[in-house]
Amino acid sequence: MGDLRDLLHWSAERAADYREALDDLPVFPTDVDLDGLRGRLGSLRDEPTEAALVADELAGLVEPALVGTAGPRYFGFVTGGSLDAPTAAEVLATAWDQIAFNGSTSPAAAVVEEVAGSWLKELLGLPVGASFGFVTGGQAANTVCLAAARHHVLAEAGWDVEQDGLAGAPRVRVVANGERHATIDRTLRLLGLGTGALEPTATDAQGAVDVADLGRVLGHGPAGPTIVCLQAGNVNSGAFDDLVAATAVAHDHGAWVHVDGAFGLWAAANPATRHLLAGVELADSWATDGHKWLNVAYDSGYAFCSRPAAHLTAVSYTAAYLTGQGEGGLRAPSDYVPESSRRARGFATWAALRQLGRSGMAELVERCCALARRFADQLSTVAGATVVNDVVLNQVLVGFGDDDETNRVIDGVQRSGECWMGGTTWHGRRLMRISVSSWRTTEADVDRSVAAIRAAARRA
Repeated sequence: MGDLRDLLHWSAERAADYREALDDLPVFPTDVDLDGLRGRLGSLRDEPTEAALVADELAGLVEPALVGTAGPRYFGFVTGGSLDAPTAAEVLATAWDQIAFNGSTSPAAAVVEEVAGSWLKELLGLPVGASFGFVTGGQAANTVCLAAARHHVLAEAGWDVEQDGLAGAPRVRVVANGERHATIDRTLRLLGLGTGALEPTATDAQGAVDVADLGRVLGHGPAGPTIVCLQAGNVNSGAFDDLVAATAVAHDHGAWVHVDGAFGLWAAANPATRHLLAGVELADSWATDGHKWLNVAYDSGYAFCSRPAAHLTAVSYTAAYLTGQGEGGLRAPSDYVPESSRRARGFATWAALRQLGRSGMAELVERCCALARRFADQLSTVAGATVVNDVVLNQVLVGFGDDDETNRVIDGVQRSGECWMGGTTWHGRRLMRISVSSWRTTEADVDRSVAAIRAAARRA
């Protein structure tokens, strides 16, 4: 491994060996001595080290401590393992080392992101004229979208938030599903609106917004700039808000409607689940992740906005030394995201969409939903187990006796190394949360995981 070519060949072989072994490796490294790993990583040395030795040392040290998130039996945090084409694209993107700021820093990155963004809108059923930004994930996507929303609703009230800030500005109301994802709350902190601006709505038994209560909240609060946050895919149950009815109520009150669809937005790509997103195109902004159901590597997310001018005004900037913003008709990717120094994420997204195509993406979503139902059907036969949610998508919630017993089952499953699924607290009850999102998961993986859960339940 004396030169770069040899080193890259070695790295590719090592990476392929790891990916091929994922079926047999423990999904979580429960027996790894992390203090020992910390010690073996050592202290910063004075002298340089040959690159090949560094790579070999790193792989040898950390591989035993890796989590099998790219494998077929990782069911935590709605995580998909990267498909082959985007995995290769990520390797190329690292080697190409492009600055995906604008057409001057990388015309290739700008064009690929433009094409991939248009494909995403088509696949997800979003307006063709919507703007988009490639971000790190759902948190960043929600932040970009709500920054655009903040700009728009305050501009409608005669306030320039980009120039004058929030001191003295009209109060912005944020009405949100009572079971919203926590990134909405953090976004409000980051944008200076504060969580005190939140007015939660009631939800139904599955965590979808109660549309009548949404109307009540909007009607009883003070008039003024208002943002409504809806949800496509409850983080626990997978339930969808009624986007047609809820958006109509929100727009009747002059509100901006944002849809947090971190994983649920991908249901639009499958004809069998598309009905869950009826009316999605009526909203004003949308957020989703690529490292969930699109199965590209971490980190990858997308923000979309129906009002490109609001999107641009909220997050873009200019400086005298910057060139290439819009030159030659090229879209500047950095105008739609908070980062200037940004990885060329468009390459992997384009590769994933190219590999899957429309039919492949539909099949991936449909298969994961079928596997989630397989989980639910089999777990409902486990003594003491109760599936507590309506399995409408890829999420399954299971309880085992009381909360302590459920925690013991979760711990036993995780320690087994057979599979990994996390715990959650939903409607006051401790539950096992199973998220089926990986292109690699098969019926055999579900059956093997159910056997591990059944064994852990017997021990608990």
